[in-house]
Amino acid sequence: MTSATRPSSGRQPSIAVIGGSITGPVTALLLLRAGFDDVTVFEAAPASAPLGGGLIGLEHPALDVLDRLDIGQSEFVAHDSEAIVQMTVRDRRPAETIRRTYPGRNTTWTLLHQALIRRLPAGVLHTGMKVTALVEQDGRPVLRFRDGHTAAADLVVFADGRSSTGRRLLNPERALRYAGYVAHRGVADIAPEPGLRDFLRLQPCPGVQFNLAPVAGGCDWTFYLNCTSTEYAQRFGADPTRRVFALPRHVSPAARAHVDTHAGLLLPADHAAVVHATTTRMAVPVLDITAPQRMVWPVGAGHAVLLGDALAPVRPHTARGANNGIEQAAGLAAALTQHRKYRADLTAALHGWQRRHLPAAVAAVQRGPVIGHQLGLGTHQPA
Repeated sequence: MTSATRPSSGRQPSIAVIGGSITGPVTALLLLRAGFDDVTVFEAAPASAPLGGGLIGLEHPALDVLDRLDIGQSEFVAHDSEAIVQMTVRDRRPAETIRRTYPGRNTTWTLLHQALIRRLPAGVLHTGMKVTALVEQDGRPVLRFRDGHTAAADLVVFADGRSSTGRRLLNPERALRYAGYVAHRGVADIAPEPGLRDFLRLQPCPGVQFNLAPVAGGCDWTFYLNCTSTEYAQRFGADPTRRVFALPRHVSPAARAHVDTHAGLLLPADHAAVVHATTTRMAVPVLDITAPQRMVWPVGAGHAVLLGDALAPVRPHTARGANNGIEQAAGLAAALTQHRKYRADLTAALHGWQRRHLPAAVAAVQRGPVIGHQLGLGTHQPA
């Protein structure tokens, strides 16, 4: 046995999870449930930072992972409809409706994040810890933070989202690139119809898509509109590859007017009214990236891995962002459990995990531009 494959002296590996959104807490909870006793989550945002996010579709494998963490669907699913109602819109009126069944449930980032954070034991989550470097010291990975602190670990799990520091450190040649359109988002306290339960997808014309889903107290909507990089910077104050999330404070009056105008021109009156009535809004530029070729990197005798959006952010139309992250986290926990319980070679276990999950991540990255092209959205079209 060498220190490169197993922690010395029979001790459990220390694991640092970077990112406190969805994939990071899921990873930590799975590892804690599996019996790992040295797991720490580092989140860059301070505890006082405003947090929020939009709609998330979770398929059955991801829902099963949450079940195994004893997080019941009643805790994070406001409406249990599996229906997706897709409507073609002409002259602001529904022209054709197709109803299909989604193999999963819809939730919101906020509900799911709250359910996960509530279950993290005290002392596991450390907020305000922005990673600036990953180095090798005495044969182990060592994290350096902006405030001057350092932390050593045997395994560093980067689950720090689309603008991942881990990806920049481990895989710097894979830079984000703007896809040419924006997901404008909001949560309204009204709905276009009473008793709304289903997910609605409206297709007014090429280059436009409007999604709406019921949530507690109202509805969550996403309005996809084409937008140049220059227009994005003018409306949200920075380049789309730098401001990868436009928070409410970044949404300018011009951005709001742009969305309101298009809602009034393209959407049925009741749906446009939902948009116009929404006070707090956000926006997410849709981004692409070169497909990953690996998930695991050696750092001295230890390792670092990328998963979820840190590995490969995907276009929202694929509905694979959260699903990929949760499924990869479950696979990682399984591989590490074999190492802990049965002394399986850690390097081999990690590469086996990579072999199983990398193809799905690559497929999701490649699928996004194809869907965008079919919808007339964006500028980066598939070859």
